[in-house]
Amino acid sequence: MDLHRALLAFVLSIAILLGYQYFFVRPVVQQQPRQPAPAGDTARQDPSAPGKAPAAAPAAPAEAAPAATSMVQQVAVNPAARDITIDTPLYKAVINEQGGGFKSFVLKKYRQKLDRNSDPMQLVQTHNPVELPLLFTLDNGAASRLPLYRADATSLTLKGSGDTATLVMTASLDSGLKITRTLTFNGADYMVKNSYRVENTGSAPVPITPAMVLTNEPFEQNAASGGVSRYLFSGPAAYIDQKLNQVKGKALKEGPKVMQGNVTWAAYEDNYFICAVIPQPPGLRTVTIRARDERVRTVVADGPVSLAPQTAREFQFNAYFGPKKLAILKAVDHELAKAVNFGWFDVIAKPMLWLLNFFYSFVHNYGVAIIMVTILIKAAFWHITSKGMKSMKNMQKLQPKVAKLKEKYKDDPTRMNQEMMALYKTYKVNPVGGCLPMLIQIPFFFALYRVLMSAIELRHAPFMLWINDLSAPDRLMIGFDIPYIHGIPVLTLLMGASMYLQQKMTPTTADPTQAKIMQFLPILFTFMFLNFASGLVLYWLVNNLLSILQQQLINRQVKATSQAS
Repeated sequence: MDLHRALLAFVLSIAILLGYQYFFVRPVVQQQPRQPAPAGDTARQDPSAPGKAPAAAPAAPAEAAPAATSMVQQVAVNPAARDITIDTPLYKAVINEQGGGFKSFVLKKYRQKLDRNSDPMQLVQTHNPVELPLLFTLDNGAASRLPLYRADATSLTLKGSGDTATLVMTASLDSGLKITRTLTFNGADYMVKNSYRVENTGSAPVPITPAMVLTNEPFEQNAASGGVSRYLFSGPAAYIDQKLNQVKGKALKEGPKVMQGNVTWAAYEDNYFICAVIPQPPGLRTVTIRARDERVRTVVADGPVSLAPQTAREFQFNAYFGPKKLAILKAVDHELAKAVNFGWFDVIAKPMLWLLNFFYSFVHNYGVAIIMVTILIKAAFWHITSKGMKSMKNMQKLQPKVAKLKEKYKDDPTRMNQEMMALYKTYKVNPVGGCLPMLIQIPFFFALYRVLMSAIELRHAPFMLWINDLSAPDRLMIGFDIPYIHGIPVLTLLMGASMYLQQKMTPTTADPTQAKIMQFLPILFTFMFLNFASGLVLYWLVNNLLSILQQQLINRQVKATSQAS
C-alpha cells in the first residue's frame, strides 16, 4: 500500500538524520582544569614474586591512579638529547633521546591536504618530550622523570621495501636500573618492533610498574581539510577481550576511563589514521585513558614487578603508526583490522569495500569503481525490485475500486478490510509488495553508506572534472564565495533532481496529504547530502538513474500488457 511506502520513506529519512547525528557528529570534549603532576613513583613492591611479574595479574585501578587522575607537567628540554632520524620508503620518523618518544612521524604516501604541494601527513602533534607518543616508563605511566637514552646511531635509512634496520638505545637510572631499548624498522610496513630490557645492576630489589604511554592530539588540526572525517569518530580506542572499545568524548568528561582485560592493542585513531601500541605477548593489562581539551593520554600498564639485584626483565610494546587501510592492517595482523569498524552492517560493508578495491584495480578511478559497485548491487536486486514496481503499478490500477470500498464500508472498518483483502486476492496483488524490496535493500544501503563515508581509499581520490576528492563534498567553484556552501554542489543538485524525477515516475496511490510528504523528500535529501562525501552522492545519483531506467521499462511493459489484453 502506498501509505506504507510513504511512511517507510519518511522513517528512513528520519533514521538517516538521527543516525548521522549519532554516529558521525563528534561530541565536544569540554575543557578540564589543569591539575598538578604526581610527585613521584607510586608503584608498590610485590614481595610474593621477586624478580618476576605476575603472569595473570594486571595493574589494579589504584595503581593506575597517577597516570589517570592528572596530565603530566611540561618538562625542560635536555640540550644533551639528540634527535634520531629513521627514513623508510613509507615514513620518516624522528625519535628524541630524552624519554625516547617519537618527535615526528610523517607518512610519505599521504598528504595533510588535497593540494599536491601540501606537506605529507604528520601523526605527531605534541611537542614537549614528556608528551611525545611511545614513552616507556617504570612508574605506571606517571613519567615523573624521563631517562636520557644514548642511541648507537643518529640516523637510519631504509631504501627498499625489503630492508630492515635496528636501533639500540640505552639509559642508566639513579636507582641502579639500566634500560636497553631495541627498535626494529621494516621498509615494507608501518610496524615498529619495540622492546625494552630492564636490568637491576644494584644490590637491592627495585619495585617497578612498566607501562607504555601514548599521548596524541587530532592528526588533522583543520577539520575542514579532512572532508567528512570531521563527522566521524576520532579518539582513543582499545581492543580488549576480543572486543573493540572506542572511547568517545562524553566518557572522558567526568574523568579517566580505566579498562582491564586481555589487551591486544590500545590506540588513538581518527577516520583515516591510527597510532597503536601492541603489547607482546597479549595478556592481562590495564589501559587508562584521560583527556584534556583535544589531548588524549593512553597508558598501557603491566602489573607491578619487584626486580631482584642482578636480574633483568624484558618488555615489548610494538607500535603501528600509519593508515587505517583494511588490507594493510590485515597484513600486519595483531587484530588491528578490527579498528576499521563499519558499525552494525560491518559484515556487509567489508565485502563491499573489497568489491570497491577490486574494481579499482582494473579502472584505477574510485569514482568509476563506485559506479560499477552501484550497478552490481542494482543488478543483484533487479528482479525483486521489478516485482515491487509491478505490484505498485497494479495497486494504482485498483485504486478506484479501493476508493469505492472505502466509501461503501466507511462505517464498518472490519468489513472494509475483509473486502479489500478479497479484492487483492482476486486480482493477485500484494498490498505490501512495493515495500518489501525497499526493506531488503536498506542494510545494503547503510553498509555502502558507511564504506563511502569512511574508507581511506576515497581520501583525496579524484573522480573527474571538479570532483577531485571523493571523501569531501562536491563543490564547483565559480570565482566568488557563496555563503555556507562556498561553491555550487552540482552533483548533489543532480541527485535531488533525479530523485524528484524518480518520484514523479513511480506509481502512487497516496492521498493529497501523503503526496505532499512525498514531494518534500527530494528537497530534504538534497539538503541532507550537501555536506556528505561526493562518493556517497555519486552512488545515490547513479542508483536513482538506474531506478528511473527500471521504472521506465516496467511502465512500458505494463502498458504493452494492457494493450495486448
